[in-house]
Amino acid sequence: MIEKLIYQSRTTEVDAVSERMIGAYQKSDLGGDIHLAKIFSDLQDSSAHLTDAVKQTKAQSELEQQDEIRDNKLRALYYLVNGFLHHPDPAVQNAAKEVKKIVDKYGLAVTGETYSAESSLISSLLGDLAKPLLQSSVAALSGCAELITALQEAQTGFEQTRLDWESEKARESTHRSATDVKNEVVEIINDKLVIYLRAMEMVDAENYSKFARVNAQIISDNNEMVKKRRKKPELTE
Repeated sequence: MIEKLIYQSRTTEVDAVSERMIGAYQKSDLGGDIHLAKIFSDLQDSSAHLTDAVKQTKAQSELEQQDEIRDNKLRALYYLVNGFLHHPDPAVQNAAKEVKKIVDKYGLAVTGETYSAESSLISSLLGDLAKPLLQSSVAALSGCAELITALQEAQTGFEQTRLDWESEKARESTHRSATDVKNEVVEIINDKLVIYLRAMEMVDAENYSKFARVNAQIISDNNEMVKKRRKKPELTE
């Protein structure tokens, strides 16, 4: 008998299961079954929404990672410049003071701003650091120019990732969470497809047993993975 999909499956796992099931259906010779066709029509619609939701969640996660990268580059620049204030060479100290004036205009507090505000402030900071009169001071601080370049690259990377994230948000018009859509897909699989295939495998095994076995294997593979994950010991501090 086909087992049901474990509800605790991850969103990405359910997305993969539904895609495999749809692929199996498209390769089958059961297209004439109007009841099965309706089930898979519903599954395809929900699966498409789930894929969009997964992409949006992934894009948001990547955006957070990119934000952390640029925050770290800004912190590195801040601490580098402050470290040079204690350099034994007075010329280096004076160069550090000049760069510090610019860095202190913005400070590390910008990392706590909204994405838009932080982007604006970092762009302004980079503009100030690029002014010709400051270049000799930047050059006098070993590694400073490289960190400024790294911050610029991180800022560019963040903005590109943000554009991707906003594009994914625009594509998903329902704005439902990935978890909500996942539950909808699981319900279609468990309460419609699995129940139907269980019945049809009994009344018409010749035509349905092969397709039922394929779907049973897809679900079984997923459930085994979920069960193994559950058995892993929790990390304790």
